Amino acid sequence: MTWLSRIPSVKAGKGGKEREPSALQFPGFDAAKPHLEAAALSQSLDPALVIAVAAAESAFNERAVSRKGALGLMQVMPATAERYGVSARPASEGDHAAMEPKVNAQIGSRYLADLLRMFDGDKELALAAYNAGEGAVIKHGRQIPPYPETQQYVAKVMRIYRALVR
Repeated sequence: MTWLSRIPSVKAGKGGKEREPSALQFPGFDAAKPHLEAAALSQSLDPALVIAVAAAESAFNERAVSRKGALGLMQVMPATAERYGVSARPASEGDHAAMEPKVNAQIGSRYLADLLRMFDGDKELALAAYNAGEGAVIKHGRQIPPYPETQQYVAKVMRIYRALVR
């Protein structure tokens, strides 16, 4: 589960069209921003895209844990963390290492960069894969899968991203 419901849409004037609030409005943004930007740059990603993913995934809540077990700012699954060499700590040692904001931002950015390469730079397909898994995107003919959550997620991240790059 992503934290889509935690990021309220805001009605925009006369047209009644929804728009995303600025990422700057969320508690936790100032603390998360340096980690997200550094991680994005280390993977040659646009920091605005990584910030948009974190906004949609956790609303910058570094302690977020989804009901499916996704962790931290970028809602990294433990299996994805392990794929990138970050394994769980024994329960006696506290939280999963992927909960640390700097580590979480690095894992999430690395995964996003890999997905962008896998889907030839197509941001929407990479975001769909980030949400539903790369297998789902491939299974559906390299298209955004017909899952309402994934379709809403891609649209939301792209709205936030476009607002950030203005």
